[in-house]
Order: sequence, then structure tokens, then C-alpha cells
Amino acid sequence: MPLEEINFDGIIGPTHNYAGLSFGNVASMRHGGQVSQPRAAALQGIDKMRANLALGLAQGVFVPHPRPHRGWLEALGSKIEKADPPLAAAAMSASAMWAANAATVSPAPDTSDGRCHLTVANLRTMTHRSHEWPATLTQIRLAFGDERHFAVHAPVPPAFGDEGAANHMRLTPGHGEPGIELFVYGVSGGAFPARQHVEASKAIARLHRLDPERTLFVQQSERAIAAGAFHNDVVAVANERVLFAHSEAFEDREGVIARCERLVPGFELVEVAADEVPLEDAISSYLFNAQLVSPPAGEMTLVVPSEARKTASVWAWLERHVAVNGPIRRVEVVDVRQSMANGGGPACLRLRVVADTSTVDPRFLVDDDRLDAIADMVRRHWPVEIDHADLQQPALIRDVEAARAALLEAMDLSEMASS
Repeated sequence: MPLEEINFDGIIGPTHNYAGLSFGNVASMRHGGQVSQPRAAALQGIDKMRANLALGLAQGVFVPHPRPHRGWLEALGSKIEKADPPLAAAAMSASAMWAANAATVSPAPDTSDGRCHLTVANLRTMTHRSHEWPATLTQIRLAFGDERHFAVHAPVPPAFGDEGAANHMRLTPGHGEPGIELFVYGVSGGAFPARQHVEASKAIARLHRLDPERTLFVQQSERAIAAGAFHNDVVAVANERVLFAHSEAFEDREGVIARCERLVPGFELVEVAADEVPLEDAISSYLFNAQLVSPPAGEMTLVVPSEARKTASVWAWLERHVAVNGPIRRVEVVDVRQSMANGGGPACLRLRVVADTSTVDPRFLVDDDRLDAIADMVRRHWPVEIDHADLQQPALIRDVEAARAALLEAMDLSEMASS
């Protein structure tokens, strides 16, 4: 079978809560302390996956990590029942739902050994995410265990921060053809940290055996990070020959465009000017934290969160430009409000992998019937609400551990019970 784009979405876990843990993520900070709705969040994520299937796209899933992360707390000499509240919140975080931070992916046509390479992100900048990688590595090794087609790498050593595909883009004439890969790193973001280190990006490029002549290291603009673009995918996204970006996304805008024009036949830039959509509006609406996809029988489509419709400058830009004279022909709106309130839009929820679906462990691939079964588990087991102040309550801990166990059993993934 030919290579195709597979979107692997994280199933939003039963501990989804608003503890405001992600410094530099404006939405996460703004909604800290509010009451979350884990059941609604997971069902919204499932509905987004259904929308992808309706477009004719292949769809996969990653399952929630074990929470609370008891092993991590034990290594710190504590237990969930007795931990200081900030530590307990970090151990209960559901942030692994944002699969864009699971790994960086280089498809087989770009690598010298002809395999798809995946490097799991270390996520070392944020305490609540820094302990995700072991469970992510276990899951990715299961899903992509066919070593004839995949090479899975452990994280880059934590001296250098790496946050995965959220800071990586690929441009190519077609999924089965060689492309160029853009690694976007940060240097400074004023009061907010730059989370992607250039040395981590260079290490991943070496591990993935990429052609140096077709590998770009691009600095994210300091203004974008300072405004709340904690990852590149908040201000830019790529698909096939198209780069869709805000005019203030990159520190060296002209240099990035020139290199893409030189290396990608038919390269098309779809740029949103700051005088049409201010950077702050682009970030608050997550216009660029969208899935830019090519349905097999349709037109290039931008999958945006409902917040884009509610932001006047953003929706006006989309109405003026989409399906008028550019490569993006359609806009699809999805409701992922619960994820958005914690700082993750449609693109955050998915890891894009270009591969032959027959080479992937089928337990991680879904159709409408499998999504129905997952949704049924969510309706029966996920909490309706969580106040972050209740994260150490024994009843909640018991319920969320039982919920994950039930999901793993239903998906025939019980070997992941402890990881």
C-alpha cells in the first residue's frame, strides 16, 4: 500500500484538569483554577477524530498515561496522598493528550535508510511533562514496532529541551516523495521560556539520517514566544507544498521563505499579515494550531477550532482568502473547547505520521466503530467534572485509575497497564 498521512490523536485522559501548570501557555495560565470536564473533553476529541475520518483520512489513537504517576512520585520520595499540591498536580496531569509533543517524525522518503524515524520528546522544560517520555516511548514502540519500516529513538538527553512535532514541519511535493524538514527552535521569549533547543533539533536530524542539504533549522521569533506562542505550531503549519504562517512567526522570515522556494518545487506561502490578524488574535484563536490536510478525494482543508469563528479578525481573514485564489480551499470547524482552555488546539492533539497503515499495530488504528466503543467507555468511566483542588482525593484517584484500566482492556492493550 502507498504511504499516507495518519493522524494519531491522544485520547484525552480522565484526569484532564485546569491546574495552570504550563508557564508561557497563555490559555493554560488564564484558565488555571477553573473546573474541568474530562468526559466532555474526551468526547470532543473523539468527535474531532470522526471529522478526520469523514474527510477520508486515516486515523490513529494514543491512550492516556497512567495517572497519578506513582513511580515518578516515589522517585521523589513522595506519594500522591501526601505530596505537596503542585507536585500532586504534576503527577495527575493529562497533558500527554497533546500528541504533537509525543515525538518528532521523519517519513521514510526523507531518511537515508528508507525507514520512518520517530524520536520521543524529552519535554524537560515543564515539570508536569518531563516525566511523560517513558510511557510515550513504550506506546510508540508498540504502535511502530515493525523495525523493517520504523526506527524509534529514545529522547535526546535532557541537557537540551525537545518538545516534538509541535516544532517541526515538512514540505514535500507528495507524501511518497522526498521532502525538506524544518526544525523550529527558540532562543528567547522575554518572560516566557523558549522550549525547543537548536542542539536538540540538530541531534534529531542526525538520528533520523536526514540529508543536511534538505534540513532547515529555523529560529522562532522572540516576539511570537513572548506573545504566548510556546510552540511553533501556534504560529505556523505546513502541508505538502504549502506553508501557512503568520508574518511574525520566524525571526528570519525572508531567509526561511527563500530557502523553501529554492528547495521545494511549486512551494506556496500562505501568509497572514499582522495588520490583518494581530499576533495576539492568531494565538488566542489558535488559527495556526490547525490541521492542514489533503483529503484523498477533496480539496486542501484547514481544520480550525471553534474559537477561530469567534475571533473577528481571524474569521474575516478566512472568509476573504480561503477558497478564493489560494491552495487552501475549505475550512472545517471543530469543537475542542476543553482542550483549548488548557492551551491545546486541533494540531496539539495529533501526531502526524506518514506511513503505510498496514505496518502499524492495528490496535492503535480506529474507524467509526472503534471510536463508538471508545466513546462508550468514556461515557461510562470518565469523571464529569474535576476541581483541581480535589486531585488528591482518594475517590477520584480510584476512579481515574479504573477508567484507564477499562479502556486498555477494551482496546486489547492491557500490557500497557503499568506504563
